[in-house]
Amino acid sequence: MKRTWTIIGVSDVPGSFKWYQSLLGQPETPPGHDDFGQILDTDGTVLLCLHQWGAHELPSLMSPDEALPGNGLLLFFRVDDFNMALKRARALVTRLEEEPHVNPNTQTREFSLRDPDGYYVTISALSAPRPERRRPNKRLQPAKARGRINRSREGRPRLRG
Repeated sequence: MKRTWTIIGVSDVPGSFKWYQSLLGQPETPPGHDDFGQILDTDGTVLLCLHQWGAHELPSLMSPDEALPGNGLLLFFRVDDFNMALKRARALVTRLEEEPHVNPNTQTREFSLRDPDGYYVTISALSAPRPERRRPNKRLQPAKARGRINRSREGRPRLRG
């Protein structure tokens, strides 16, 4: 299995760490360092790395002044608790960038918001909602389908009571 570690530059690692934990419904824990933290799933999978702007002299993470934060980047998370994620998101921001809707490509519900550093974050349901199963209307079914027809000895249909 191969996994990517998405690393974004942030101005406040502990603050952004807490924000993403809240958005993703994770227990609040401190980041590993003041200048770097990994948001982990319950199984230890790295979901997102937060890196302090200018720490460690990494060329693409030197300063947010060199380019707009998030330019060309979309953070896209698929969650299994979409409705709860929406409630958590509404508690974190004053307005969503995109209200909940069904993405025509994935057929899943999603919404978008901005994180404290201006990154565009989309939250998507893990799977499309299942269509409701329709119960057959017994009144509209033929009597035979309801099991109410018997045949007489002569082979003629006879309605049971």
